[in-house]
Amino acid sequence: MWIQETLRLRARTRGFHLITREVLDAVPNLCSVKIGWMQVFILHTSASLTINENADPDVRVDFETAMNHAVPENLNYVHTLEGPDDMPAHVKASMLGTQVMIPIRDGRPVLGTWQGIYLCEHRDRASGRSIVITVQGEVE
Repeated sequence: MWIQETLRLRARTRGFHLITREVLDAVPNLCSVKIGWMQVFILHTSASLTINENADPDVRVDFETAMNHAVPENLNYVHTLEGPDDMPAHVKASMLGTQVMIPIRDGRPVLGTWQGIYLCEHRDRASGRSIVITVQGEVE
């Protein structure tokens, strides 16, 4: 069985935002998948996806701090047409990636106790983001 849904996320501020519930709610037929996988793919070049700690909100702040330290906005970027946060956003998105793959077992994602799916928003004033969720699996 194949399932594919497109999820339009509301605009968010710059930072790291848990979107696990939104992703799962976008795929109501997931509950029928006995075993399989789910790919979550973002259709943008200045935001990314990752899986990490879902409990302590301080982790989200620390992620943003670390990414800004690793990819500062004050480098001598050539691509500057869309503002000073654009090229650093592209670099951060390439570092973190455009997709996550999650195994599915008994209709649920197999995530660790403290794992969640993050939208990593790297722009100061981004619009909403679109995500394609593809599930392949064996149904019950």
